[in-house]
Amino acid sequence: MVPLYYLLISSFKETTAIFDQPLTPPVDPVWHYFEDAFRYARLDLALINSALVTAAALALTLLLAVPASFALARSRGRAAVLLERIFGLGFLVPTFAALVPTFLLAAYTGLFHTRTFLILLLPAGAMPLSVIVLTQFMRSVPPEPEESARVDGAGTWTVLWRVFVPLSMPGIATVLLLNFLNFWNEYLYSLVIIGPDTAQRTIQVALPTLQANQATEYGVLMAGTAVTLVPVYIVYVVLQRRMEQALISGAVKT
Repeated sequence: MVPLYYLLISSFKETTAIFDQPLTPPVDPVWHYFEDAFRYARLDLALINSALVTAAALALTLLLAVPASFALARSRGRAAVLLERIFGLGFLVPTFAALVPTFLLAAYTGLFHTRTFLILLLPAGAMPLSVIVLTQFMRSVPPEPEESARVDGAGTWTVLWRVFVPLSMPGIATVLLLNFLNFWNEYLYSLVIIGPDTAQRTIQVALPTLQANQATEYGVLMAGTAVTLVPVYIVYVVLQRRMEQALISGAVKT
């Protein structure tokens, strides 16, 4: 809590007070730092861009990971084991190792300096974690609900969306929360692919523009940083209960 406390109170203090009295509440609060942060760095556009990229990337991740996890969870052959291990190999690829190939791919496809490429790229990096987590949850679903649905004439897609998805909601919430944190806080690829374009840059790329080589207003920087934490807190509050269910069920199975 101390870093969060320091961040919030610094958003209402002048630079000298931030360094001279770092943990002391502001005696004379400065209220215009948040307005300055939005005006200097155009955080309003950056927030919209980050929300758009994150929401689209999350939807695409689930659209790909849920059917893949269902197929792996219900397959018993060697091909399924091999595919699951291939997904696991994604954890071995360092972020920086894929930077140059990603840059070349963006240039080749004509999507360089666009949010579209970032929306397509982020789910690719999220697939290993998403598929492995969801596969384990779907394997824990007992066969009886699926057998009952099959008897009633349900097809494969109906079994997936009507049986497995509702029973795997704690796992889906876990994947959503973890990927949301990664997508929202992603900086390197957003900087390289989108660049400093004010109309398209994300919040993490816009935030460092509040810094200056000389005379940085740290109160404005702290205010802008606090703004970036608000969506994270909201998403965590919404998904907290499902996340706890996932952790508890995992502990019981262990």
